[in-house]
Amino acid sequence: MRPAQSVVEAGPAVRRAAHGSLWLLVLLSLGHFFVDLYSSALGALQPLLVERFRLSLTQAGILGGVLVFSSSLMQPLYGYLSDRLHTRMFAALGPAVAGAFISALGLAPGFWGLLAMACLGGAGIAAFHPQGSALATAGTEGRRGRVMAIFVSAGTLGFSLGPTYFSVLSSALGLRRMWWVSLPGIAVSILLASQLPRTAWQAKLRSARGSWKALAAVWRPLGILYLLVFLRSVVQITYAQLLPLYLHRERGYSVPAASYTLSAYLLFGALGGFLGGHLADRVGGRRVILMSMAGSVPFLALFFLADGALSIAGLLAGGLILLFTIPVNVVMAQELIPSQAGTVSALMMGFAWGLAGLIFIPLTGLLADLYSMHRALAAWSIFPVIGFLLALRLPK
Repeated sequence: MRPAQSVVEAGPAVRRAAHGSLWLLVLLSLGHFFVDLYSSALGALQPLLVERFRLSLTQAGILGGVLVFSSSLMQPLYGYLSDRLHTRMFAALGPAVAGAFISALGLAPGFWGLLAMACLGGAGIAAFHPQGSALATAGTEGRRGRVMAIFVSAGTLGFSLGPTYFSVLSSALGLRRMWWVSLPGIAVSILLASQLPRTAWQAKLRSARGSWKALAAVWRPLGILYLLVFLRSVVQITYAQLLPLYLHRERGYSVPAASYTLSAYLLFGALGGFLGGHLADRVGGRRVILMSMAGSVPFLALFFLADGALSIAGLLAGGLILLFTIPVNVVMAQELIPSQAGTVSALMMGFAWGLAGLIFIPLTGLLADLYSMHRALAAWSIFPVIGFLLALRLPK
């Protein structure tokens, strides 16, 4: 009778654990939503900042590159620090730091002040992601993929809505009073600091052990996956940062209309990631990557070759298909090396995204000054073609 009795007695404990895990996921998803909301603000604010501070397109590109470097390329460092300092404050303070500095960009004294504030705001974004993603799956068994999908989707939704959110509020408040927009991030940080349980973090610390030898054993397919993410990120991040400026300056869109178009592009990309993850379960990740790289090119070309609604339809369809691979690359990397899931996730997400932005956002700005934004952005449509050829080398 004892085994049956122990099962009955364990029922409430299991339910309490499940409730705690759900509440933890809700908290972290809320934090991820606002952190990524702030991370996409610069695309909407870029036209206003260029006008107010009289920035060249090269300077605008440098500003975007600094934010991407600070918010994405530095994520592995913050993951390393959070693992060793044994504090939850990286995840808890991330939304407040990101919101405070990014919302107050209009108060910067000049270009160098803009760079400093973008760097500090990006630090809040970078600090949240490694620890937030680790805590989101801490203690979960058998449903890590579903939990991570919810966590990632919350951030993607915030990133998609950010341009419209900041465009509407900048029109209502003006650039100098945008610091009010930091208040939701501060409120979320207070909630996270008071509610994040210590037990989940301690459990994660106990399980976060692995060997770098495991990475070396799969370096070739892991390197191909990293390059694929990098190539996709070149298109994804240059559009996310510079599309409103391009539509406003070279296609005559109003600043709000340009931001709404960016939000639509990002929302279609979020839908693409959701569909790509489900499609990979049916046909395999390698096929989804090949389909994504090859299928996005005609629609991206249509965006630059056509006008009006047809052009925008090409942009949205191209973004949807290109971003099929958002969850697929990460899952494939984790399957290659399950013992280092956190490390490879950082490489596939923040580090690849950040390096692409650091190089190609300033380069796009430089080429736009020399030629035009139309030519500079259109040139990156070649990268999915390169990605398709590279993906053929993935193991079947």
